[in-house]
Amino acid sequence: MAATEPAKVFPYPYVIHDFANGLRLVTIPTDYPNIVSLYIVVQAGSRNEVEPGKSGFAHLFEHMMFRGTKRFPPEKYEAVLQRAGAASNAYTSDDQTVYHTTFSKEDLETILDMEADRFQNLEYSEAVFRTEALAVLGEYNKNAASPVMKLHEALRETAFTRHTYRHTTMGFLQDIQNMPNEYAYSLEFYRRYYRPEYTTIVVAGDVNPEEVRKLVGKYWGTWQRGHYRPEIPPEPPQTEPRERHIDWPTPTLPWIWIAYKGPAYSDEQLDLVCLDLIAFLGFGETSPLYKKLVIDEQKVDILEAENPDRIDPYLFTIMARVKRREDLDAVRADILRTIEEFKTQLVPSDRLEAVKKHLRYRLVLSLDNSERVAAIAAHYVSLTRTPETINRLYALYDRVTPEDLQRIAQKYFVDTGRTIVTLTGGSTQ
Repeated sequence: MAATEPAKVFPYPYVIHDFANGLRLVTIPTDYPNIVSLYIVVQAGSRNEVEPGKSGFAHLFEHMMFRGTKRFPPEKYEAVLQRAGAASNAYTSDDQTVYHTTFSKEDLETILDMEADRFQNLEYSEAVFRTEALAVLGEYNKNAASPVMKLHEALRETAFTRHTYRHTTMGFLQDIQNMPNEYAYSLEFYRRYYRPEYTTIVVAGDVNPEEVRKLVGKYWGTWQRGHYRPEIPPEPPQTEPRERHIDWPTPTLPWIWIAYKGPAYSDEQLDLVCLDLIAFLGFGETSPLYKKLVIDEQKVDILEAENPDRIDPYLFTIMARVKRREDLDAVRADILRTIEEFKTQLVPSDRLEAVKKHLRYRLVLSLDNSERVAAIAAHYVSLTRTPETINRLYALYDRVTPEDLQRIAQKYFVDTGRTIVTLTGGSTQ
C-alpha cells in the first residue's frame, strides 16, 4: 500500500489572481463566519533603503500612510473604521511593510475603497511630514532606553558592512535626525515603492473569491505600475570573527549575543530549516544547555536562538542574559561548545522528530481565526507572494536527517562567519 503524503500544514484553499498592473490578490476563504481580515503587503522594508543617509523611510511610511487623502482625511478614515468596528494597524520589517484591518464582512467594499485611495492618493504637506518625522525620532529615543535595541543595532552594524541589513528598521540615528529635511525624498520613496508590482493583498475570512476579485479590480485595477528597481548591495564574505562590547550607562544585567552568517529564505534548500531546528534543539527550553544554564546553574535568565526569514542572507543568533558579569565568559564558552557539538555529533533521531512535530503543531494550532490565517499568510507572501511556500517549507522539515543538521552546522558555524556582541552596565553587575 502506497504511503500517504502528510496533510498540508496550511490547510486552507486559496485563490491567487494577478492583475494586469502587477498587483496580486490572495483570497483565503475560512470556516470562521462573518469576519474578514485584510492584509496589504508592500515588499518594501528597510532592505530597500539603498541610498546613503536615507535609512528609516520604510518605517516612516508606516506612519505617513495614516495621514490621509483628500477623500479620506485622517478624521474621516478613523470614523469609517470606528463605524465598522474595525481593528487596524501596521508594521514594518526588513523586507516589507504590512497594513492590516479586521472587520465584519459587510464592510469589505468600504474598506477596500478606502485603502485603495490612500495607497494611490496619499497626500501630505511638508509641515505634516516634518511633524511625523519628529515623532519617529521620539520613537527612536524611547526605544533607545532598551539595552536589547542597542544590542540589535550593534550586532547588525558589526556583522554587515555593505548590505542594507546593516541598519535596523528604525534606521541610523543620524538619518532619523535629518529626516525632517527630506520631504522631497519622501515623495520619491512613495512613488517608487507604493506601486502595484510591490503589493500583494491578502483577504482571509468569510468571503467569496470571485466577489473579492471584482471589488479589488474595481478599486485597485487602475493603479499605475511603477518602474523602479533597487540595487541591493551584496554583502561580501566575512573573513574573520568580529566582536564588539557595549558599556551601558546604567545598571542592567549583562547580555551576550553570538551570531553566524546564515542563508536567505528558501523553500527549496534545507539550509534554513536545518538552522531553525538547531535553534530549538540547541537553545530552546527543552535543550540540555537551557537546563544547564537556566535551571540547574541559574547563571542565565534568558536563553534563546532565532533564525529569521529574510529575502537575503541574514543571521542565526543566540542570545543570553546573564545574571552576573563574572559568568559571561563561562556562558560564552558553553554556547560555543554547544555550537561545536552540532558540527561533531549527530542529534538523536527521536529528539529531531519531536522538534519537527512541535514546529508543525505550533503553526497548525495558531491558525485558529481569520486574522491569524491572514497574518501568517502575509508573512510568507512577503517573501514569495504565495501561501504555498508554507507547505513547501514544512515539507522540507520532514526531510531533515541528523546528518543534514551536522552538514549545515559545519557549513555555517565557522569562526570567520561569527560576530559576538556583549553588553554590561553599572557598577553592581
